[in-house]
Amino acid sequence: MRKGFLLMLALVSVGVGQAFAAEPQKDVFKGKLFPPNLILEHQAELALSKEQFTAIRAAVVEVQAGVAEHEWDMREAYQALMQELDKTPVDENRVLDHADVALLAENQVKKKQMAMLVRLKNLLTAEQISYLESVQQ
Repeated sequence: MRKGFLLMLALVSVGVGQAFAAEPQKDVFKGKLFPPNLILEHQAELALSKEQFTAIRAAVVEVQAGVAEHEWDMREAYQALMQELDKTPVDENRVLDHADVALLAENQVKKKQMAMLVRLKNLLTAEQISYLESVQQ
């Protein structure tokens, strides 16, 4: 029951249209934004400067610290939601309230991750971006 509900929430969060699409969901940011692991994997080819490397590391550490708090909030809200689902009858309003809290926390995590990815791209030169675009495809 719990796994089914979490799956349902995941499908709702990616959008109803995409949930029923025949093809698996594509990374819409591929070629536009670059995860830190991709940048570091190609660090030598990119010839990252010491300043770039330090700034990338700082951005990743900052987002990890900020995300941790929201992940705790999200877990707490999902646990409360699951407890409500174990009740009979299920109080729909309470479930939706807990879902709102969980989804808000999840959205904050995604927003922080997006900000980091934009920050990382802004640290790169045009040549470095072009290289990452070519290896990411």
